[in-house]
Amino acid sequence: MRIARDRIVTALRDRGQQARADWVERELPERVDPAKHTGLLATLHLNPADLVDASSP
Repeated sequence: MRIARDRIVTALRDRGQQARADWVERELPERVDPAKHTGLLATLHLNPADLVDASSP
């Protein structure tokens, strides 16, 4: 299961967290592994289940 980086960026921008969204765009891969980035997602207060693409492997 992977999360599209764009979904994370959109969630952050929707909250008005532009600087964090910009950082995510620069630092994370296009497809984010939630198991590998659990701590980061928790820090950003994002639930991976809410961000997963239906078509993700």
